[in-house]
Amino acid sequence: MAKTFREKLADDKDLPRVQKLSGGMEKRWGPGTMLLPAVSEVAALMNSIPKGKITTINEIRELLAQRHRATMACPIVTGIHARVVAGAAGEDEADGKKRITPYWRTLKSGGELNPKYPGGVSGQQRRLEQEGLAVIQRGKRHFVENHQHYQTRLG
Repeated sequence: MAKTFREKLADDKDLPRVQKLSGGMEKRWGPGTMLLPAVSEVAALMNSIPKGKITTINEIRELLAQRHRATMACPIVTGIHARVVAGAAGEDEADGKKRITPYWRTLKSGGELNPKYPGGVSGQQRRLEQEGLAVIQRGKRHFVENHQHYQTRLG
């Protein structure tokens, strides 16, 4: 039986861990170290974003890499963890919880909305607009208009 998002959120899987970049990863990113963050670290940062403000996965990655003195944080693991946090919040909300992690305030790079979050793009757009942010469409993708203006400083 598959784990729920809440079960995944409760398991840090022996993370965080910093490892040396090697092989293809070193070729792509250069020399240095990569942080594999714990899901609880990503959740804590996503929980810290105030109403009417946003952040991006890349900003979360940069802060976590600094905290662990790593060259970078893994974009794949960090993105998966953000999806787990959002999914757990969706499960909480479905169970009637009123206070959930404001996952809709964590965007992809460039201020893009994340279609993998609960409710999809339309659900994230509705929540952001309720907080006073405007969402614009470019082709098939959706972005917070002037997203830099609403970015909060993490950490």
